Amino acid sequence: MQAEEDRVNDLQQALGINKIICKILVQRGLSTFKDAKSYYRPQLSDLHDPWLMKDMKKAVDRIVQAIENREKILVFGDYDVDGTTSVATVFQFLKKIHDPSLLDYYIPHRYREGYGISKRGIDYANENGFSLVI
Repeated sequence: MQAEEDRVNDLQQALGINKIICKILVQRGLSTFKDAKSYYRPQLSDLHDPWLMKDMKKAVDRIVQAIENREKILVFGDYDVDGTTSVATVFQFLKKIHDPSLLDYYIPHRYREGYGISKRGIDYANENGFSLVI
């Protein structure tokens, strides 16, 4: 397709990077310098408002309550890249605003527990006195 090849060449000229990378960007719908800049250098202002998520206020209120009441909090994640990254991010944040001795995290075993929340993980939370699982 000549049109796609032209977009790849235009993008390569604008960015001054490898043509293969430009082809991948064009295949992902990024064909201008501005598109590529937004992709590689995202801004916080580009994110959706997290308060638009269903029941976000309830979730935040419950976390605040747990911190105020010095409850044990377990951050539950998954073994995939976004799961472990999100656990690390939430855990590191909570350590700054809550007693670290009241925090832990749980990543289920990929083969024994599968994907998502597991009975073994809930049992772990219960046996160790966690009153909030995130």
